[in-house]
Parts: sequence; structure tokens; C-alpha cells
Amino acid sequence: MPDNSIYKLKGCVSVELRTDLAIEAHEEHGEELRDVKYSSEQKQGLVIERLFVKTKRAGQLMGKAPGHYVTITLPPLTDNIRDTDERLPVIAHEIRRLLPVNGMVMVVGLGNENITPDALGPKVAQKVLATRHITGEVARATGLDVLRAVSVFEPGVTGQTGIETGELVLSVVKRIRPTAVVVVDALASRKLERLGCTLQISDTGIAPGAGVGNHRTKLTEETLGVPVVAVGIPTVVDALTLVSDLVSPEDEKSAKDLEEKVTPKGRTMVVTPKEIDLLIERAANLLSLSINLSLHENVSTSDLLSLL
Repeated sequence: MPDNSIYKLKGCVSVELRTDLAIEAHEEHGEELRDVKYSSEQKQGLVIERLFVKTKRAGQLMGKAPGHYVTITLPPLTDNIRDTDERLPVIAHEIRRLLPVNGMVMVVGLGNENITPDALGPKVAQKVLATRHITGEVARATGLDVLRAVSVFEPGVTGQTGIETGELVLSVVKRIRPTAVVVVDALASRKLERLGCTLQISDTGIAPGAGVGNHRTKLTEETLGVPVVAVGIPTVVDALTLVSDLVSPEDEKSAKDLEEKVTPKGRTMVVTPKEIDLLIERAANLLSLSINLSLHENVSTSDLLSLL
């Protein structure tokens, strides 16, 4: 999960609140932030909020790296994704505008497919069209020479491979030399109402596992040497964050007692919707189609679906 904001709720002395969403950190620190540009608009019924964190100081207050963050508030996710679905080109445009115009792009699906709330990245990657190997006469003869070169990679998690995700991704990037990397991962939110209906896109990279306190090597332009666009949808809320937000303890003792109850013996727990299986499937459909459209601008949705 991406680089998360950890901050104290107003009136809460010591409880750390976790979120991967820049918009939530901005909501908490909005009055203090002078070097953050905010704008909002609506397209096709979607609310699109844009943040540009200009300085390191502003980034430190928010717990975010300087750069662009786009938050799209979605209607309830549906499994009926049609060619005429008006959300797809809107999301695709927001992803495309952060990518280089030309060159091969590598799409990386982060997460563990065996753990449902963390399976978004792998499931999206499985539905992204890989085209890097379709070249020359084969591409021309099949009419696929209009497609952009795309590679797809599922690195798994360190517990499965014994290798840091960042090390795997960096090794592949050095070998195939993409012009940019698109990383997809499940996110953590501070609020239950954002789960499954909020999409974040940023050009600041990602830190696998950060949303649930499991920090790994960051995947950024600095570490990989190419632009990194991070795309994700929140699927979990940190339990301590959720309870603290609802209860708002006002003194050190109350905050400490709350933390001990919600994290017994130091165990970190998260909350996820009971319909998480359906949420992940719908989110994977929406994101994979949007990413495919963003990478293959001159190909229609129906043609892309016929290739998948």
C-alpha cells in the first residue's frame, strides 16, 4: 500500500491515524497548508479533486511526498462495466496525463492475491493487456501495431518470495527499461464511507504495505529511475484509526487505554467490508479497463475487450 499519512486527530493526544489518501490528510491539515494547491471539478457525475503538494514542508505536514494527487469519488462500484460506461474515459484521462506520451510502460500489480482485501493489484494486472512482445510483421499483420508497448508484472509479496518487492521491480525495470511504471495497489482509508468508492492517482510513487504499518522499499522515480504513477482504491481501515476517529479521546490516558483495547498485545487489526470479494472484483474490472484505455488511446473500449 502507498506511502501513508500518520497524524493525530484533533483532540487526540497520542493515537496515530493511518491513511493512504492525500485528500484525507489535506482535510485534516488544510488550514495549515500554504504550499498545497487544491481544485475540484465534476465530470460525467464523478467528483475529481486535485492536490499539488509544492514543497517538502507541506509534504511533511501531510505525510506525503511533493507531487500531484488526484482523488476521484465514484458511485457505488458495479459489476456491469459496459462499453458505454462514462466513468472509464474520465479515469483513463487522469492516468494518461501523468504518463509520458510515448514509450513502453510497465504495469505492476502489488499485493497478495490470497488475502482478499490485498488482492486488488494482482487482479488488475491479470486483466491488463500485455503487448510488448507483439512487434514487427506480427503486429502489422494482426492490426495490433496501433497498440502501445506494455509489460505486466506481478511480484507477489516478500512472504511468498523472500525477496523485497522493490528489489524485484527494480531488477525488471533495469532489464526492460520502460519509460514509466504504473503501480496498482489496495489502499487504506481513514473513513469507512470511502472504501470501494474512492480512487487515488498520483505521480509520487508508492511504499508497499505502508497503509497498514508494514513499510517496504519505496517504488518512486528516485528509486527506479523512471516516472512512477500509483493507482489504488481503499479496501481497509486501520481499526485504531477508525475507533479513534469515532471516539476522539481527549487525554493521554484515554488514548492509551483505547490503543490497548483495539490493538491487544500490539496486534494491528484492520476493518474491511463484508462484501469485500465483490468489491475487489468490481474495482479490478474498473481499474484494468481504465488503465488499458489510458495506455491505448486510439483503441476503443469494445476493441480492447475483444483482445482480453
